[in-house]
Amino acid sequence: MSEPQFFDEGCLIAVLTTQAMGRGSGALDYRAPEGGCALGAFVEVPLGPRKLVGVVWGPGQGDYDLAKVRPVYRVLDAAPMREELRSFLARAAAYTLTPLPAMLRLATRAPGLGDPPGMRKIYRRGAGEPDKMTAARAKVLAALSDYGDLAFTLKELAEMSGVGTSVVKGLVAQGAVREEESPRDLPYPRLDPDLPGKALTQDQAAGAGQLAEAVGSEAYGTTLLRGVTGSGKTEVYLEAVAAALRSGRQALVLLPEIALTVEFLTRVEARFGARPAEWHSGATMTERRRIWRMVGAGDVQLVIGARSALFLPFQNLGLIVVDEEHDTSYKQEEGVLYNARDMAVLRASICGAQVVLASATPSLESWANAQAGRYARLELTARFGPAVMPQMRAIDMRAESLPSDRWISGVLQQEVTKRLELGEQSLLFINRRGYAPITLCRACGHQVGCDHCDARLVEHRFLKRLVCHQCGESKPMPELCPSCGVEGRMAAVGPGVERLGEEATALFPEARIATLSSDLYGSARALKAQIEEIAEGAADVIIGTQLVAKGHNFPNLTLVGVIDADLGLQGSDLRAAERTFQLMRQVAGRAGRVERPGVALMQTYQPEHPVIRAILAGDEERFWTAEAREREAAGVPPYGRMAGIILSGGDVGQVFDAGNLLARHDGALRAVGAQVFGPAPAPIARVRGRHRVRLLVKAEKSVPLQSALAAWVAPLPLKGDLRLAIDIDPQSFY
Repeated sequence: MSEPQFFDEGCLIAVLTTQAMGRGSGALDYRAPEGGCALGAFVEVPLGPRKLVGVVWGPGQGDYDLAKVRPVYRVLDAAPMREELRSFLARAAAYTLTPLPAMLRLATRAPGLGDPPGMRKIYRRGAGEPDKMTAARAKVLAALSDYGDLAFTLKELAEMSGVGTSVVKGLVAQGAVREEESPRDLPYPRLDPDLPGKALTQDQAAGAGQLAEAVGSEAYGTTLLRGVTGSGKTEVYLEAVAAALRSGRQALVLLPEIALTVEFLTRVEARFGARPAEWHSGATMTERRRIWRMVGAGDVQLVIGARSALFLPFQNLGLIVVDEEHDTSYKQEEGVLYNARDMAVLRASICGAQVVLASATPSLESWANAQAGRYARLELTARFGPAVMPQMRAIDMRAESLPSDRWISGVLQQEVTKRLELGEQSLLFINRRGYAPITLCRACGHQVGCDHCDARLVEHRFLKRLVCHQCGESKPMPELCPSCGVEGRMAAVGPGVERLGEEATALFPEARIATLSSDLYGSARALKAQIEEIAEGAADVIIGTQLVAKGHNFPNLTLVGVIDADLGLQGSDLRAAERTFQLMRQVAGRAGRVERPGVALMQTYQPEHPVIRAILAGDEERFWTAEAREREAAGVPPYGRMAGIILSGGDVGQVFDAGNLLARHDGALRAVGAQVFGPAPAPIARVRGRHRVRLLVKAEKSVPLQSALAAWVAPLPLKGDLRLAIDIDPQSFY
């Protein structure tokens, strides 16, 4: 018997709320409101003294006296959640062992969902200027400038600027800020898939045709689109987007970094004649509410977003593109632990959509799926137009004699100087934020650490503070050693991106030097603006972290210098070789993307290391084959299964006791042949004052791991502030 699609007034219905009532709780029973409600309807319900948003999940499950069951307060003015999305949330929750209410929160992350439609006042930058510029007024105008032509509510603009609403109203009175009446939620401009795109090469046209045909089938499928950097993967998958739009279906493009969106949105607008919707943390709350509602109503054709966009209530999703699919930022490491790449495949399989996984250096998981025939595979082997792949060479740092406070070798310095003389750009890359990773007392050897985490504080000279990259805690630079009290002996040890910029300024005094690091800019839009200026030639030498490896196109960049190519090879992470290979290849790919040939130089103390040799040789298939052989022999992902168990709490003894209890009572895991390693302190054993202990579970690929894990941890009492998190397919082990 099929599930009813509508529930009459007074019926017993099950409502899934965004708050859990105990471990793993599901839907709660309520009475349908006056006028009834549809399956999937968004409703407001009482839970204790609170009012919560929920979704009608099905008929009620309990045998209750209806007179004693609390009624739904009201049905919200939003399109009901489709069965496809409800199924996706349930299956994602089961796979990640996440309580379903927590998964629902991901799908309702928009403000004012229950607000009725109507008009509201919005605020933009006006044509006038204030008669007197104060610090508070400057903050408001700077915020509006950072966000371009986006509109804000009065509260949003005041909060984002850190001022009172009266400051904004004063600027309105003087014409510096414009106040407008606007409908709450407007449909987005229609995109035209039949506008002419860029001329494609033969390989690109063949790939675009294959993807368009797959989208036209209106069936599920996943394609790995692998192409060297600069080969035009974006233009190929935009033709798949066009095919989805022509068929009346919606498309989603996931990007790993907000700063990537400026150039990308320009390309999308040029291809389709209008800008798509943007969903990420840089979007205003007003815009997020509009996107959420318009996606559900079918009035958004294309969304460009971060990983959380995967949980939007699409009405008819036909295509998901995961650009730079190998990127680690697709893994959510806090709260609900999920990998957006894998969840994209799951959602597409449920709604009959196509997935395109695009990368120059795919993850080993995607490579293995393509090798096994589970994914289709498209290859773009040459750069677009006259551009050619950069020449790659190693600089053996064992042969260089540098002072202890210098990191740019003589060879690299000479190469940068040549580019300056030719009027070309150089990029110096180091994957460390801040000025220096360690601040050390030369009198007693004390290294300044975080008060709340077992992590060293990183000097950020730009901020004049020491910052913890785990919890965000910061403190002023100390003049006295916190341990021995000696004055004037604190020293910065090791290079970060800011220190490298300082060294470059000393070596190249006439050069215009720009430092690209996410923590040097007050907003994502300020960072985007800087990237645009650099692409237009506003800098001669770019100093950057891994931010610069992600898809940026600097036409005049012909030299890339990697300061410490060995950095990622340190430690015991099973993906260390893969990530180093990907990052180095991606960074090197920034060079020579137009007519002028590029060169990539890697400073290394291990030029004979297999990963370094593979990078220099450019034989990617050989690297993946060798890496796959090692992983398969060890029985680790993607040829085996792993799960991380993270226990945390304020009492280190209690946390270890819980870990030991789990390790001793592992019968549910042994029953399926799984192994348990640990407990052991996490590499960063204390974060935000909470002690952290890890266990690692390893099993064969065919094992029903989730059910075994659930049975294993179910008896563990979580007393006081003790918390347990399960990370299926962990990407990091910190």
